[in-house]
Amino acid sequence: MVGKKGEKRMKERFENFTALINKISRNVKKIKKKQMQEYHLTSAEVSCLYYIYTNEGITARELCERCEEDKATISRAQGELLQNGFLREVPFENRKYKIGYALTEAGEQAAEKICQSIDYVLSEVTKELSDLQRAEFYRVLEMISVNLEHLAKEE
Repeated sequence: MVGKKGEKRMKERFENFTALINKISRNVKKIKKKQMQEYHLTSAEVSCLYYIYTNEGITARELCERCEEDKATISRAQGELLQNGFLREVPFENRKYKIGYALTEAGEQAAEKICQSIDYVLSEVTKELSDLQRAEFYRVLEMISVNLEHLAKEE
């Protein structure tokens, strides 16, 4: 049985953990929105452009996995990016019914700006960390993510 002090510490840990994760997520979305205002892109569209830029010929399914978004969100983002001239479809020769995506010239320009913004943000948010601290941070963050994923599947 957990005592009152143990319950209080657990409550504080839970509140700190969830508040920090939510705050980080909100700030990442705000930064994406702010950085991409000139292109009028959503957060999901920014993620799609980034992953297509770094993985030419990627499929919608692979985008969902990389972006950690549901199929409907990625489908909407792809539709907007196609309609606005950032993407083009690329059929796979060796895969029936599979279509990948590649960037147009406008998409390349936006993706390059996205990558520059990502480099800047990552260097700024981790500038006080040594390489060892940064590696440990990502190791622990990955461990937490995997553990949460296992717990979510149990529910």
